[in-house]
Amino acid sequence: MTESTHPRTATELRVAEDADRETLGAFVARAVRLDGQSVVRLRNRDPRVLEAWVVTPFEVLATRAVHGEILPNDVTVSGSELLASLTIARGDRIDPGPPRDLMWHAELPIGGHWQHIDDVPVRVVSELTDRGVTLARENAGPHGTPPASLMDQTVLTVSGDASEVKIPMRCLFALSGMGFVDSSIPEDVVRVTATGSWLRLDARYGAVLRRRQALLPLLF
Repeated sequence: MTESTHPRTATELRVAEDADRETLGAFVARAVRLDGQSVVRLRNRDPRVLEAWVVTPFEVLATRAVHGEILPNDVTVSGSELLASLTIARGDRIDPGPPRDLMWHAELPIGGHWQHIDDVPVRVVSELTDRGVTLARENAGPHGTPPASLMDQTVLTVSGDASEVKIPMRCLFALSGMGFVDSSIPEDVVRVTATGSWLRLDARYGAVLRRRQALLPLLF
């Protein structure tokens, strides 16, 4: 059978560099660890950059970009299946599994001007997260989940030029749960940006996003 007649898989992920495959694998592994049923949305930001998105159990989006490409241009796949494929992959072409587009229910931010509000030291973020974890354990519900009032509590207010952004605890939990913050690097910061509708926190290993005024859970 010639190359031109070889059947193509429904989806194909291309990540040429080992480091990028490891980065993507670490991101997916964290998402699956938080939620075994998680799905990952893969999108081409441009011809050389691939974005991976997940909805964390904290009702906060998490994303990481690597050098790569997904065919078709925008597809959602099972997190556990993608992780298995990345684990065994030896080449730059990976079968991420069949599309699960109907399982993606979150809106992604589109357009808008992202204004840099300020940078917050990782030390401050880590201290606030640790306090939140302690409170969550002390006030956990019957299923071990923290109350919504704690998750939605504003733990940090960041001000910039004529702008103010309130950061809820759930965003810090998402940063920590996805392993995006490295508290061992004291000079690190978390970059806070925002549009009129969205809040974004960028750390060393990824970013989390949430609507600044979400009307309903998971409807971004």
